[in-house]
Amino acid sequence: MRVALLLALLTVGEGDGTKVKGRTGEDVTLPCHYDVDTHGLLSVCWNRGQISKNGCWSLIVEAEKTKVTEETRVSNRYQLLGRLDRGNVSLTILSVTETDSGVYGCRVHIPGLFNDEKHHFDLTVDTALLLTTSTPVDTATSPGTATDAHTSGQMTSSAASAVLTSSSASSSMTSEDTEEVSAVAVALLCAFFGFIGLITVGGVIVIIARKWRQLKVPQPLVSSSLSTLQLQSRGADENIYQMDEGVYDSCP
Repeated sequence: MRVALLLALLTVGEGDGTKVKGRTGEDVTLPCHYDVDTHGLLSVCWNRGQISKNGCWSLIVEAEKTKVTEETRVSNRYQLLGRLDRGNVSLTILSVTETDSGVYGCRVHIPGLFNDEKHHFDLTVDTALLLTTSTPVDTATSPGTATDAHTSGQMTSSAASAVLTSSSASSSMTSEDTEEVSAVAVALLCAFFGFIGLITVGGVIVIIARKWRQLKVPQPLVSSSLSTLQLQSRGADENIYQMDEGVYDSCP
């Protein structure tokens, strides 16, 4: 019995302020245990700051045997994630910040007068350092590294400049070619429409000239002479016919 009591005192005895360090954004666990086989399931409270003799006056979370008393939890960042049924009542603070730095106390309520055991923790939260992907170059141990890096940088810059120059030249050549093609197309269109216009004007001029000639040239005299001759011939024929009738009428 005395050996079991000694083990229990060593397990849940009051600590001297165990120092715990964390970084901002990380989860930090403050360990606290008691012997279930010796004491059975007990109640536990976590306090911000030093624990008083009568209880947790600055309570942040409390557990009654295997169940967390939710109304006592001041923030969801305070979690009891251990196996409460095995006496693991460690406190886990999620995503710690610099304001979480300070003293925390774990109090295990053991039945009997002045039997409660207390553990204290001094939490220090440091600012997390930003990780960089670049590797520093030690010029003292590798003198050729800096020169090689500088040369490589120059080559890369030269290659990039060459690519940019080539791209610019290609762009300018493309624009010039486009302008030339456009100018040729415009010239061809102008020549085509000019040719059509000349043909149209020439046709109109020919038609006007023909009409003008028809109006200026007089009717030929041959047609009038022919008409006169035809009339005279017709009159002569009629006279001959009349004379013949008269001759035949005078005969006995």
